[in-house]
Amino acid sequence: MSYQPSCEITFLGLFVVQSFNLFYQLHFQDWSFMANPEAQETDHSRNTVFELKKELQRLVKTILDEDDYGMHVTDEALRVLSCLKEFNLKKSHSLSVDCLDVPEVFRCPISGEIMADPVVLANGLTFDRPCIEKWLNEGNRSCPQTHQVLSHTVLTPNQLVREIISQWCQEHGIELPKAIQDIDEDFITDVDRSYLTSLLEKMSSSLSDQKEAAKELRLLTKRMPSFRALFGESTDTILQLLHPLSPGRADTDPDPDLQEDLITTVLNLSIHDNNKKLVAEDPLVIPLLIDSLKTGTIETRRNAAAALFTLSALDSNKLIIGKSGALKPLIDLLEEGHPLAIKDVASAIFNLCILLENKRRAVHAGAVRVIVGKIINHTLVDELLAILSMLSSHQIAIEEMGELGAVPCLLSIIRESTCERNKENCVAILYNICFNDRSKLREIGAEENANHTLSRLAQDGTSRAKRKANAILERLNKAALIAHTA
Repeated sequence: MSYQPSCEITFLGLFVVQSFNLFYQLHFQDWSFMANPEAQETDHSRNTVFELKKELQRLVKTILDEDDYGMHVTDEALRVLSCLKEFNLKKSHSLSVDCLDVPEVFRCPISGEIMADPVVLANGLTFDRPCIEKWLNEGNRSCPQTHQVLSHTVLTPNQLVREIISQWCQEHGIELPKAIQDIDEDFITDVDRSYLTSLLEKMSSSLSDQKEAAKELRLLTKRMPSFRALFGESTDTILQLLHPLSPGRADTDPDPDLQEDLITTVLNLSIHDNNKKLVAEDPLVIPLLIDSLKTGTIETRRNAAAALFTLSALDSNKLIIGKSGALKPLIDLLEEGHPLAIKDVASAIFNLCILLENKRRAVHAGAVRVIVGKIINHTLVDELLAILSMLSSHQIAIEEMGELGAVPCLLSIIRESTCERNKENCVAILYNICFNDRSKLREIGAEENANHTLSRLAQDGTSRAKRKANAILERLNKAALIAHTA
C-alpha cells in the first residue's frame, strides 16, 4: 500500500509556509514603516504587534517541535495570524488615505476619519454614527461641534453623503470603511422621552398639529427601535397616539392621511416583541385596525392587515383578534384582491387560522369560497394553498371544496407545478377530502388511472407528500377491491 499524506500534514505544511510568509512580511514592513518618521505607529500599536509576533513564534515552534500538540494550538495560531493580517490591512489603508487629499466633508468632526455610516443630528450636522452614538450614550445632550442643545437625539441616515463617499473611495481605489453594527439600538434618553411626550400632546391639538406629529411618529417608529420601545414604558401612550381616531371623536370620517400615519405607527410598534401584548390588549387598537381594513387608503388597509399579522405572533393575541371579528373583513379584503394588500392579508389569515377556534371562524366567514376562487384563477397560489390545507381539517370546509370544484384544480397543480410545497399542500387537502367525503374517491381514482398523478408523487414527493399520496392510493385500492367483490 502506497503512503498517502494525511490532511493534517498537508494542512500543517501550508499553515507553516503561510505563517512564516506573513510573519516576515509584517516583520520587514514594520522596520521600513518605523523608519519613516511621518508615519510612525503609536507605542500601544507597536507593542501589540510585537506581542502578537512573539506569540506566533512560540506557537509555530510548538507545532514544529512537538508531535502531540493539541488542536487548540493551531486554532490559537490561526487567531493570531488573523489579528496580524487585520492590523496589516488597516495600516495599509491608513497609509493610502493619508497620502490623499480627503475632502473635509467626508471626515467625521469627532474622529477626523472618513465616515462609514454618516448620520444627521437634530441641528443638521453630519457625523459618523458610532462616534455620535458614543457621544450621546455618555449623557451629552448638545452638538459636539457647535455645543447647541439638541431638541431630540434622533439620527437620520445621510444617504447622499454616504453615496458620495462611496463613489470617491471607488475612484481612488480605497476600501470604504465598514460601519459598526454593535450599537445598542434600544438605548433610550430623557431627551427622547421628552420628545415623544411633546408629539403625543399634539394628538389632542389641532388637525394640522396632529398630522405633523403623526407623520413624525411614523418615521421615528420605523427608523428607531428605541422609540418603539419607549411606547412600552406606559400604557397611556397608545391611548394618546390613537386619540384622533377614538370612537365618537368626530362625526365625519377621519382624515385619510392622519389615519394612514397612525395605523402605520401601530404597525411599527407591533414589530417590537415587547409591545405585542401591550398593543393587542389595548381595547382601542384591534377595533380600530378592523375598521381600517374597511376604510381609508389602500396603504392604511394594507398596514392594518400587516399589524394584525405581526400582533398574531402571540397565541393570546390570535384569540383576541379572532374574537374581535377580524377574519371577516380580512377575507373581504382578500376577495377584493388589491395587489398591494393581498399578501399581507393572506399572511394575517394564515397566522390567525393556526388557532383552532379561528379556523371555524374563517370557514363560517366564507374563506373557502374566496380562497378556492383565487387559486383557480392562479392568484397567490402558494400562500392560499397553505391556508386551505389548514382549513381542510374542518368538515364544512371539505364539503364546500367539493361543491366548488377544488378536486380537479388540486390534482392539476400536483401534475403541473414545480413547487414541492404546493404539491404537498394539495395532496394533504385531497387526503382530508378522501377520508371525509367518499363521493370524491371516484373522481380522484379516474385521475389516477389516466395520469398516475398520485403514484408519481408517492415516488418523487416530499416525505409528507409521499405519506399522504400512499394513504390515498391505499384508500383507492380498497374501494376498488370492495367494488370488485360486490
